[in-house]
Amino acid sequence: MKTHTLETAGADLVYDVRGPLPTSDGRPPLLMIGQPMDASGFATLASRFPERTIVTYDPRGLGRSVRKDGRTDHAPRTQADDVHAVIEALGAGPVEMFASSGGAVTALAVVEKYPSDVTTLVAHEPPLITLTPDGPAAVRARARVREAYEKRGWGAGMAAFVAMTSWAGEFTDAYFAQPAADPAAFGMPTEDDGSRDDPLLSDRSWAVSGYRPDADAITAAPTRVVIAVGEESEDLLTARTSAAAAELLGQKVVVFPSHHGGFCGGEFGQPGKPDEFALRLRQVLDGAA
Repeated sequence: MKTHTLETAGADLVYDVRGPLPTSDGRPPLLMIGQPMDASGFATLASRFPERTIVTYDPRGLGRSVRKDGRTDHAPRTQADDVHAVIEALGAGPVEMFASSGGAVTALAVVEKYPSDVTTLVAHEPPLITLTPDGPAAVRARARVREAYEKRGWGAGMAAFVAMTSWAGEFTDAYFAQPAADPAAFGMPTEDDGSRDDPLLSDRSWAVSGYRPDADAITAAPTRVVIAVGEESEDLLTARTSAAAAELLGQKVVVFPSHHGGFCGGEFGQPGKPDEFALRLRQVLDGAA
């Protein structure tokens, strides 16, 4: 693996390349992106593709990529510009892309703005909450997470986030009538360390979850776009946002093994099924599923 730093006007973007460029198999490089997860979250999945040239990167302001634009928010179109810059720096033409969570939102913005950059995009569980039928309630639930974080710190905010993302179905009055989630019940710290800069729990990534993809631009692009969902996500929020995104694009979701982080090994303490996930991803990229 070789690590590179691409200096742009707004950020110094760090990306990793596993394998040769130009690629040895004649296929495009496979770019894996997340948000707020950085490149470290793709180590397990990348290892399941030893025959491919794999590229991962840290979005601006996350991991090793340093912002120079004076901002703290995470905006899909800005990140799309960064991804485009990385693709250009590779000098290998268009890429195949696997994008997960907020990275899947960025990837859709890439297809909108730079349609010749990506041949195939597998967008895994994009958290586009305003696309769901209960969009206003989902926005309200998101605000409750930020409120818990602002008032009581990281543990309380993360407990509220887990409660939101593990709620099955639409956000009803019963959801909002629940008592505040107890961080101790989830094994999370109850003390407040005073920090309020978490990209997941603050409002810094609201532009990601509130993004409205341009369906006309995406469907007009030459990119083959696949919206993927984990089989264990069932009726949880990111499964519902995935179904809504697929419907917006006039397609059906493609089911993958495991959960929202199903491609991970032990990176974040909740391993998925990386072997099965990689097999499914290979099938989809090959057009066999």
